[in-house]
Amino acid sequence: MHAVILAGGKGTRLRPYTTCVPKPLVPIGDKYAILEIVLHQLSHHGFQSVTLAIGHMGQLIRAFVGDGSRWNLQAEYLQETSPLGTIGPLLGALGQLPEHFLVMNGDVLTDINYAKLLRQHAASSAPVTVATYAREVRSEFGVLEIQDGEIMAFREKPVFDFSVSMGIYGFSRSTLSRYPAGQPFGFDDLVLDLLARNQHPASFPFSGYWLDIGRPDDYDRANAEFESRMADLLPGLGSNLVNDSAPMIQPSVMPRAATTGAAH
Repeated sequence: MHAVILAGGKGTRLRPYTTCVPKPLVPIGDKYAILEIVLHQLSHHGFQSVTLAIGHMGQLIRAFVGDGSRWNLQAEYLQETSPLGTIGPLLGALGQLPEHFLVMNGDVLTDINYAKLLRQHAASSAPVTVATYAREVRSEFGVLEIQDGEIMAFREKPVFDFSVSMGIYGFSRSTLSRYPAGQPFGFDDLVLDLLARNQHPASFPFSGYWLDIGRPDDYDRANAEFESRMADLLPGLGSNLVNDSAPMIQPSVMPRAATTGAAH
């Protein structure tokens, strides 16, 4: 099994942390980089190879991951010279990818079974399978329903339920072959085009642990909860995790500033 990790973003929402290191290398629990956790999880779930799409401070990611052998993975790289969105970096490298592969953001902290998602996708006829999560959004305002200039209903700070994308996908190479390489192309562009063609993506619903480390609130929560979640986030810890000679991102090099003041 093969995974593509999207690790080229600038991580502007996590500034000033990402002024020193790219977002996938920010530390979680003052011990492990988020990318380190992801690579360990992929290896644990039976993936043999990964492609890292890199851009901003990509040389640091190359130095950290190397050839991937420390995680029993074979690592290759796609270097972005300009931002190409979520899907764009893949379009020029389809010949290097298997028919079915996983694609994921490099800043996701979750205990999802990546292999189960990819197997479900490969066994289906869906053009893409999206890991989805139920999330609540609470309005900060009272919501009015207005008709013909009159208020017909009122709800005080209602809670809305949404199914959101987790940033983890099962893809098929044949789905992407119709799109031209070298141009910015996002996941939103892909889904809208597929829906217009009446080709409906599949959902892989997940209710376990999931945080978007690119959000300052989620990053703070991840650090607060990491010790209690370590057994789930680093399954089988010990045998195939980074050895003592691995380069580590030391928390001491990270700027110390409250994430509540981070830019979005």
